[in-house]
Amino acid sequence: MKHLTLSEARYFGVIFDRPYPEPIPSFDDPGFQNRDYLWVTEDESRADIIDGYNRACQHADATIDSLPVDAPGRVPWWPQPDVKLFNVMVHVLTETNRHLGHADILREQLDGALGSDSTPSSEHDDADWATHRAKIEKAAQAVQSNH
Repeated sequence: MKHLTLSEARYFGVIFDRPYPEPIPSFDDPGFQNRDYLWVTEDESRADIIDGYNRACQHADATIDSLPVDAPGRVPWWPQPDVKLFNVMVHVLTETNRHLGHADILREQLDGALGSDSTPSSEHDDADWATHRAKIEKAAQAVQSNH
């Protein structure tokens, strides 16, 4: 089980006394290194990864559906460990968004498309981009000269 699955399974499992039905490593396990769960090994198929993530999300959904948004939980590694379900939902959403943003950057480097625009950036009107960059640069210089 890898990082995204591990996060959803842990945050919507043990934090709210709803253990994930599959074994997941604990920070207290001897030799546990978080970095060991931040990559996909060569023996994991795309289907395995998607299936594991779907199972973790189904467990998270069941927790969210069965508890009130202000249900108490405890995240021992957070500075303020006593939390509400709402706090954890926001945290996981933020983390997922951040990691998907990283993946999108990598995808953009591979196919050249920007965001949801499927046209490779090299095919955009270079003059239009140059005008846009000049406008932003002018605004930045104006702010700098005022400080």
